[in-house]
Amino acid sequence: MKSAPDLTKVLLVEDHRVVAEGLWALLDEYDDLTVVGWADSVAEAVPMTEQLDPEVALIDYRLPDGTGAEAADRIRALDPTVAVVFLSADTSDAALLAAVEAGASGYLLKSAGGDEIASAIRAAAAGETLIPARTLMEVLARHRESTRVFAQQTERLESLTSREQEILALMTQGVDNRAIADRLTISYATVRTHVRGILEKLDARSQLEAVAKAAEWGFRPAQPDPTAETNES
Repeated sequence: MKSAPDLTKVLLVEDHRVVAEGLWALLDEYDDLTVVGWADSVAEAVPMTEQLDPEVALIDYRLPDGTGAEAADRIRALDPTVAVVFLSADTSDAALLAAVEAGASGYLLKSAGGDEIASAIRAAAAGETLIPARTLMEVLARHRESTRVFAQQTERLESLTSREQEILALMTQGVDNRAIADRLTISYATVRTHVRGILEKLDARSQLEAVAKAAEWGFRPAQPDPTAETNES
């Protein structure tokens, strides 16, 4: 029989019953760990923390009413001494960064074995950080680069004039240049001039590439400008 004073108390925060029951049974096999409760949502995690006083919260990242990072934030706002370990199927850099920002001690994938999970819980309870500094630095570097690239893409899209956005929107619908000219009541030569401007601003070699980039970058055409010229030559 387990000796209560030596136990590390664990709260499970997991919305899938079968997973929670499996984890409960798994952790109950370790003499120094005990699961004190199970919450299936962000909202339920806080009152259960207050009621059960766990030392470690083992949290899934995807929950029905928010993220595990939100649950961790609320739990640690209530009791900063509760250590948090994430157990998730989400492998994204965004999830890991959110977990770190929420004060997580560790971030494990659901493919982890029982001994790995138990060791992570013990280490977290002892105040150790299980996310290697190198891994975090690599994730931060990728995040900075993706942020920089996204900013460049946004800047390129925002550099398009209202007329260029109109024409690009028609291009994405598969409308050819002559049909664009007819639809906008402008000359074919004017359409070609605008298309060249679009290709230059999006750094595209063809209209097809411009359309592909616009779609990838989340292009949303601006509302038609009532002051735009309608009789360009």
